Amino acid sequence: MEKLKNQKTIRWGIIGCGAVTEIKSGPAYQQTDNFELVAVMRRDAEKAKDYAHRHGVPKYYTKAEDLIDDPEVDAVYIATPPDTHKYYALKVAQAGKPCCVEKPMAPSYADSLAIYNAFEEKSLPLFVAYYRRSLPRFVKIKEWISQGGIGEPRHVRWHLSKPANQLDLSKKYNWRTDSKIAPGGYFDDLASHGLDLFTWLLGDIEKASGISVNQQGLYSAKDAVSACWLHKNGVTGEGSWNFGAAERQDKVEIIGSKGKILFSVFQEDAQEMQNAQGTTRVFVENPKHIQKYHAKNIRDHLVEGKAHPSHGSSALHSSWVMDQILGL
Repeated sequence: MEKLKNQKTIRWGIIGCGAVTEIKSGPAYQQTDNFELVAVMRRDAEKAKDYAHRHGVPKYYTKAEDLIDDPEVDAVYIATPPDTHKYYALKVAQAGKPCCVEKPMAPSYADSLAIYNAFEEKSLPLFVAYYRRSLPRFVKIKEWISQGGIGEPRHVRWHLSKPANQLDLSKKYNWRTDSKIAPGGYFDDLASHGLDLFTWLLGDIEKASGISVNQQGLYSAKDAVSACWLHKNGVTGEGSWNFGAAERQDKVEIIGSKGKILFSVFQEDAQEMQNAQGTTRVFVENPKHIQKYHAKNIRDHLVEGKAHPSHGSSALHSSWVMDQILGL
């Protein structure tokens, strides 16, 4: 995309200006050097207008095609539920524009592959919002591993659980637990972040399997998943995710030949490394707008040609891992 490298400003449009774009992502794009948010789209005209007014965005649309085809929109961020990612992403690829898709890339590996191929065929930049790969707190963990702080990594384990919330218990509709949109329910939404992070920290996965069930009967998607996997470099892994447990837990342990690292994927607590030299505890605060560094890395990729840590190929691999665990 030589054209964008020569532009002083890259103008973005957002499809789906819901909750994730209010604080997590929208302002991050606005505050990134060389970026400008010029248009948003939402099917509800009043909500689209309200978002544009509150965030100082000059244009709003109710049809995605109008935003995608706007000649003043250089790149598109898709922030809709996963079942529509493929539909919108293929249109962005057809228009010849770079794209960032919210995670997971799509509800299935097959749909993710279709998105990936569409951008690959046109040599278009494709990013996926696995922003933890860009967060300083996880960059620190990668440094500990690469510097040999725990020797050779041997095993990773993660347990994530939480009680059913009031929306779950009410049995009212929630797209995050609709099996047609997210077959794994909260697993798709949350576990995808951690599994993608583990491949970034420890390398790609060559084998994965799992058991997924619905224990509570509160919604159509799965609510309990357990899995094991093998990274290509021989590191083994295990995970368990339960969304009807008594308490919230988020515990990751990377065990090495000379120590171990303890941290959380979602909780903002200190990371800990234990080895023969003792215990090192570091707290790295997350930015207010959690996609700040993710957006900056997109800018560095588009403007300076620096590789982004979360791209179409890496996200496609994460989709494959999720499918293997869920047995899709």
